[in-house]
Amino acid sequence: MHCLDLTLPHPLHGVAASRHIERAAAAHLPAHTLMRRAGAATARLAMALAPHARCIWIACGPGNNGGDGFAAALELVRRGRPVTVTFDGDAQRLPSDARDAFDRLCAAGIPLAPEAPVHFDLAVDALLGLGASRAPGGRMRDHLRIMQTSGAPVLAVDLPSGLDADTGRSAADPGIAGPGQRHCLSLLTLKPGLFTAQGRDAAGVVWFDDLGADRTSVPPDARLPGRPARASRPHDSHKGSFGDVAVIGGAPGMTGAAWLAATAALHAGAGRVFVGLLDDEAPSPAADDALMRRNPRSLALDRMTVVCGCGGGVAADALLPEVLAHAKSLVLDADGLNALGRHPDWRELLQKRAQAHRATVLTPHPLEAARLLKTDTQAVQADRLTAASQLAHALGCTVVLKGSGSVIASPDDCPRINPTGNARLATGGTGDVLAGMVGAALASGLDPQSAATQAVWWHGAAADSWLADRPFSASQLARHAGLGLALPA
Repeated sequence: MHCLDLTLPHPLHGVAASRHIERAAAAHLPAHTLMRRAGAATARLAMALAPHARCIWIACGPGNNGGDGFAAALELVRRGRPVTVTFDGDAQRLPSDARDAFDRLCAAGIPLAPEAPVHFDLAVDALLGLGASRAPGGRMRDHLRIMQTSGAPVLAVDLPSGLDADTGRSAADPGIAGPGQRHCLSLLTLKPGLFTAQGRDAAGVVWFDDLGADRTSVPPDARLPGRPARASRPHDSHKGSFGDVAVIGGAPGMTGAAWLAATAALHAGAGRVFVGLLDDEAPSPAADDALMRRNPRSLALDRMTVVCGCGGGVAADALLPEVLAHAKSLVLDADGLNALGRHPDWRELLQKRAQAHRATVLTPHPLEAARLLKTDTQAVQADRLTAASQLAHALGCTVVLKGSGSVIASPDDCPRINPTGNARLATGGTGDVLAGMVGAALASGLDPQSAATQAVWWHGAAADSWLADRPFSASQLARHAGLGLALPA
């Protein structure tokens, strides 16, 4: 068992894959072995999180997740730790493994408490686990509410109750927890839902124990990519070595978005950055002298990585067909995506790009993705992995579905979920910064999925490393876009 190191790559398995792995592992072990291992792992972590606890409350549910809780309670009592066990279920209807754990608990003389304890130092959520994404009701709902409002740390066994392991959608309100107050011990496999949508808030700090099972025989449903290597630049290089980025956008009243994307591309390492504003009369910021302003129609699109749509408004529509047809590589963001939604026939130009092996990355937020999928934001957020993958396959390009646990999907690989970033990024302009960073990564020669994955990682890492007393803004973030570049030797 270990606290998950998010700087390393990890495979993620959903419900069906996890159950397949569980069945395969159990077939070669004595009965109930996996549950007993799960209980022992939960007990060890509970003791580490609350070594001086005067009361550890273990709330057990009606399935195998509750069985893990029973097994953990038995281990804790054997080690002399004070526990209170509640059970929201019917013992006669417990699955075989959970019934074995329940019977052993009773045989040891450990009573079930009729209600949650008034005071506890750690709560163990063993109410609902894998495959149970229904909204908790009745006493179970009340117990979850007590956990969330108590101020004591909460340890979820395998999954926070009500969280969908595949999608990260929660049927229970996870509430707001303080730092270090929420933990999740994922058992046997790591689940995609822990890292996207509501999963990150619900799970808190993720721990992992594979229970000795082999996960390599089952393909993952998604991956955590791990921290990218910092860029290495030969001494014998020049500005032409790292590609040209052209940012096309900035309609009247929205020029700031284009400058943000361009500034980010420059600081993220692009050799040269050109800004093609759609507002001919807008002044150029004096602080960005290294950025070269051009008429957007004069740009040599076939030799450049183009970032199109940042602050483009409907003015971007006039140029987008040419950009789609000729850009060497392309990042389509914001109003570029909205234009694509207004003109469905332009999708054919995207598909032609894929056939010609021209790199394309789309960076939608959930509403923009919903427009392209002809659905609504709620449907996209209900299954972010599927939404991103559907877009990637339909349009033949890499898609970055932004949000908590941004999803990077490509037509020929399983999705990646980015673990970096925080609520600072819920600020206007940070999406433009990301588009510029993706553009710089593409210009350096990376393939679309690698470029998107690395840019999204470093974009989030910059927010994670932000000093608490430093004001945060998109313009400041753009100037920290070079976090992933190697420092000179």
